[in-house]
Amino acid sequence: MASIRRTLSPYHDRQHTNGGSPFSVNSPSHKSSRSSSYSLSRFLATLSLHKHSRKTQPFWKKSLFRCFIFFMLGFLLGLAPFNEVDDVSNHDFTFEIIKPPPGNLIENVVMNHPVQLGERKLEKSVEFVARKEVIVVTPTYNRALQAYYLSRLGNLLRLVPPPLIWIVVEMNEASMETAEILRNTGVMYRHLVCNKNFTNVKDRGVHQRNTALEHIERHKLDGIVYFADDDNVYSLELFDNIREIRRFGTWPVAMLAQSKNKAVLEGPVCNGSAVIGWNTNEKSKILRRFHVDMSGFAFNSTILWDPKRWKRPNTEPIRQLDTVKEGFQETTFIEQVVEDESQMEGIPQDCSRIMNWHLHLEARDLVYPDGWLLQKNLDVVLPIN
Repeated sequence: MASIRRTLSPYHDRQHTNGGSPFSVNSPSHKSSRSSSYSLSRFLATLSLHKHSRKTQPFWKKSLFRCFIFFMLGFLLGLAPFNEVDDVSNHDFTFEIIKPPPGNLIENVVMNHPVQLGERKLEKSVEFVARKEVIVVTPTYNRALQAYYLSRLGNLLRLVPPPLIWIVVEMNEASMETAEILRNTGVMYRHLVCNKNFTNVKDRGVHQRNTALEHIERHKLDGIVYFADDDNVYSLELFDNIREIRRFGTWPVAMLAQSKNKAVLEGPVCNGSAVIGWNTNEKSKILRRFHVDMSGFAFNSTILWDPKRWKRPNTEPIRQLDTVKEGFQETTFIEQVVEDESQMEGIPQDCSRIMNWHLHLEARDLVYPDGWLLQKNLDVVLPIN
């Protein structure tokens, strides 16, 4: 509360000796003056208190009103629908270890970026396409052009999209020169040795391929098996078509006759993907059931180690036979894999393309001259007599 104090003039108590004050203390005029002065002071104090109350009272009301307005604004903004925003709490900073896919399930990633300029919309779709593994079996032996043939075939297989495994089989022992060539190709490979008495072997390639078949069966490799000799010529299109085989696939092969004066087409006659006949120009091979070259077919590896899946009548291991005549190894082997042409697939469509060639260009009588030693980079070292 404001205190009201009556102010006294210093002249009220002063005695005027010279005739006295015109207003004495006890005079009626002096009392009237004091009363009016007291009323004026009280009025001014009341007016001042009223003004003070008018200034302070709206301040806290305005503050409360402003708090209420901001509270309601924030509440309404929280209920308003905005674009979806990911919650930061759901994205902790963690490092996830992603395991690589298995070797036989390596996936091909195809990125499509269609852009619609009218709507300014960018759509990204990722499509994963699984590829079958290709198991290439190559028998090889020591000869003058061995390094050239292996290097040529290795450079081709390096261009084939993975997964692919190259099984190279040598006789009796694994040579360091062959191992170095395989390492330099950059292809995933397995270097095997066929421990067979060479004096009792009628066809070396038969036993080398059987060694690879035993390896595939023992380790249950899942893929498409293809016998690719190192002296043949192949196209990349062939390996793309091999991946599409379900059970057994075959295709025509262009062969250079032994006389080197004509080419022979050997393989299936197809109607779409159905095999309806065979191409052959060799009268001596008319007794064969299937007229196919060794490099003219491929099959699913699970036939070797999962007979129940393919409903095979017997569980005997599938192997090439060394007891048959030359040229009959292919047909006797195929008879163990399929029953007839209804279980075959002709590739490509209508068997209309030649995808590999068997040229028979091996120089069997070519030997190193006496005293010559071929080293790296084709350096020739001659003894000086």
